[in-house]
Amino acid sequence: MDHFLQLVLNGLFLGSFYGLVALGYSMVYGIIKLLNFAHGDIYMLGAFIGFTILSAGAGALGGGIGAIVVVMALAMLATGLFGLVLERTAYRPLRSAPRLSVLITAVGASFALEYGVAVLYGPNPRAYPVSVSGGAFEVLGARITYPQLAMMGIAVGLMICLDLIVRRTRSGRAMRAISQDPRACLLMGVNVDNVISRTFFIGSALAGAAGVMAGAYYGKIDFLMGFIIGLKAFTAAVIGGIGNLRGAVLGAIVLGLLESFGTAWLGSQWRDVFAFAFLILFLTVRPTGLLGERVTERV
Repeated sequence: MDHFLQLVLNGLFLGSFYGLVALGYSMVYGIIKLLNFAHGDIYMLGAFIGFTILSAGAGALGGGIGAIVVVMALAMLATGLFGLVLERTAYRPLRSAPRLSVLITAVGASFALEYGVAVLYGPNPRAYPVSVSGGAFEVLGARITYPQLAMMGIAVGLMICLDLIVRRTRSGRAMRAISQDPRACLLMGVNVDNVISRTFFIGSALAGAAGVMAGAYYGKIDFLMGFIIGLKAFTAAVIGGIGNLRGAVLGAIVLGLLESFGTAWLGSQWRDVFAFAFLILFLTVRPTGLLGERVTERV
């Protein structure tokens, strides 16, 4: 029982990282039906922005969770602005282009981000200037550290804030309306371009926050760190029902638990195989995901 609960806690912690990145995938796809494959690399960019800020002012900021929260807020602003630039320069001109053209552009943006960071920071992994450490406590025999609890709390808080924005604010209502019919929204006076840009900003900011937390917790970053987590966050979004924000969080939790239990049963080298094999089997049973709805296209 102790071992089972420990695996559950590990899975929830891992799922909180996936959830922050998966939300960006679901937000963008839900509004403009774009698979933004550069989103995982914005997570990586957030980690390197945090690295730069901490390297420049590690002494002034100190260490611990407080410094990470300050750096995370700055990285969220920077990655959010980068998401705006990416949408404006790479995706908006192709909004009426064939889907394949936009998909190739997203892949190109991903590679440009990865190797642009490699040129600026070098190809070798970098050690994070500040790492979080602290004590631990036990819950029914399972051990969880205070940094893990704090990061899970931050991730859950950001997810709740996003849910409140989308469901309770005027901007959120505009996002939901555009996901249903962007042309009708344009005729009703909604500034569709601004709402889409706002969506990119929020999704990129959440990915940047996850990147800073991952760098501080694991203590090491590299220019390819966004590739695999981007695929896994996309997997989480698909499992939950891509385009559904609550589904993305649910899918992230399911994926984190799968990886945790898969590592315990099969070994860490089979973790990714286990997760993606489950995705294939799951989609054969429920192609729309856990909370996704089957949509009939009108011609």
